[in-house]
Amino acid sequence: MDFYDLDINKPNGDNISMADYKGKVVLIVNTATQCGLTPQFKGLEELHQSYKDQGLVVLGAPCNQFAGQEPLSNEEMTANCEVNHGVTFQLTEKIDVNGKNTHPLFQYLKKNLGHWLFGSKVKWNFSKFLIDRDGKPFKRYAPTTKPDSLKNDIEQLLS
Repeated sequence: MDFYDLDINKPNGDNISMADYKGKVVLIVNTATQCGLTPQFKGLEELHQSYKDQGLVVLGAPCNQFAGQEPLSNEEMTANCEVNHGVTFQLTEKIDVNGKNTHPLFQYLKKNLGHWLFGSKVKWNFSKFLIDRDGKPFKRYAPTTKPDSLKNDIEQLLS
């Protein structure tokens, strides 16, 4: 399976095809609004604002599998991210990133960007996956990796 064969839904149910991101660098992050790492929304938004015109797409995929830290409905979560965190980058509907109901996008990401410590599981909220302009998985980052520290890799892929 190819990255561009995948899709996911927006919080309102509209479809997002990864094929729409051909030629773009894509940063996919599983998010949660009630996590200790939630302040990372600010850094993700800064990356979005800094690099969107050069071809970066930030995609936030909310997940409630880690200590119930995304209990909000899709609509409430979207409003919370906009109002409390200034998020303008694209969010998806709430999904599972582990287990039998893992969304196919995260099945793909985990298979192609395994991690020496986490293996084929997403360890926690704010795990980050970077895809290059050709749809090739580039790198996976730990939940505690601050968005700002991805700048060098993003700039490399955008150049």
